[in-house]
Amino acid sequence: MSQSDDAAFFVKDIHTFALSQSKTYDYLTTLCTTAGPRLSGSEASYDGLAYCESILNQIGIDTLFRVECDVPRWDRGELDLSLKVNGKQIPIRATSLGNSLGTQGKSITGNLIEVNHLDSLPFRDIENKIVFFNRPMDPTQIRTFNAYGGAVDQRVFGASRSAKYGAIATLVRSIGTDIDTVPHTGVSVYEDDTPSKIPSVAVSTFDANQISKALKQGKQVTASINSTSSLRSDTASYSVVAEIRGSEFPDEIILVGGHIDSWDLGQGAHDDGTGCMQSIQVIETFRALNYQPKRTIRCVLFINEENGLAGGNSYAEYSNDNNEYHLAAIESDAGGFSPRGFTCTGHEDIFIPMLKNLKEFEQILEPYDLFIKKGGAGADINPLKSQKGILIGLSPDSQRYFDLHHTSQDVIESVHPREFLLGGAAMTSLVYLIDQYGL
Repeated sequence: MSQSDDAAFFVKDIHTFALSQSKTYDYLTTLCTTAGPRLSGSEASYDGLAYCESILNQIGIDTLFRVECDVPRWDRGELDLSLKVNGKQIPIRATSLGNSLGTQGKSITGNLIEVNHLDSLPFRDIENKIVFFNRPMDPTQIRTFNAYGGAVDQRVFGASRSAKYGAIATLVRSIGTDIDTVPHTGVSVYEDDTPSKIPSVAVSTFDANQISKALKQGKQVTASINSTSSLRSDTASYSVVAEIRGSEFPDEIILVGGHIDSWDLGQGAHDDGTGCMQSIQVIETFRALNYQPKRTIRCVLFINEENGLAGGNSYAEYSNDNNEYHLAAIESDAGGFSPRGFTCTGHEDIFIPMLKNLKEFEQILEPYDLFIKKGGAGADINPLKSQKGILIGLSPDSQRYFDLHHTSQDVIESVHPREFLLGGAAMTSLVYLIDQYGL
């Protein structure tokens, strides 16, 4: 029997175990329903971290440790938003954007002006107005992450850039693919040269369309905002690291990971409870199948991906300080839907030959409809690029992901068990192949 036959049979064993014996969907359910939403610095985030540590200890690993970091603590508080069209109040579904500051105990009232691009702000009269950013995700983009990337700058930098030209607040169209009444949160960033930290609020895509229609008809649209959102001093937290030491090449690390923190509106199921539990599934599967890896397999549950990236940055700093080498790092942070394959990136010195070698595994992964191609990897593992290993992102079907992303709908009921388990099996299979054959 050839090596490729051996590998194909073991990959089949991985999928058989995942679909018939893995406990990780049950673990995900407990994480979502017991810890719940896990915003960095919250009690729930520490509960989630502790729960994952208990699972890993139960499964059995060689080493478990923490990489400490300081994380921001943002309090959503309460939001009171009223909207009037020609003086008549209309319903509005909205939520404060992450890290946005509130209105300091007063109500802010102003006329709305619609703006679609940040670079048009200098040419618009926005002083003492509320800027309404209304650029939708491009529906013609088949890859929804590309559409997300093409629209998210208005959410991230809209308030900061608008303040420079005298705006008093911003309303932002939710960054989602569906037209519905569910608002999406997400991080908003105040740049260093921001003259004033004005509040920023997301409105549902349905309401954004209604506002835009009224403005285009020449109607006066006025909003009043009262928000108690606040950003408190940083607090200590940590990422969880668990590993199985390699038997032949222990200094070559293959990382799998996701981020344990989530926004506070849902349960953080797809974003990113699934990624954390799929990474744990890699360890669970190898232990269950009595597989002793040649290289060190490391599972990392990062903290603070959503509003700061403290976990990813501190982990890379720790790793570099210890002169570690990550041969490969695989991140799952695109939802728990059916896996389609993997996208890869890396340092320019090594990327082309490593990707070529990685793609040789496609023949073994083909029965599972998994591709390997150039693309993004993940925010938490990107700081490892300087180590010159390959960075990989699990790529699930993304067509429905941005209906749920950063919303109250991101709950365990939205995760299909089989799709989720297949994603973990895909990650385990690729880790096994890299471990067996190197790059």
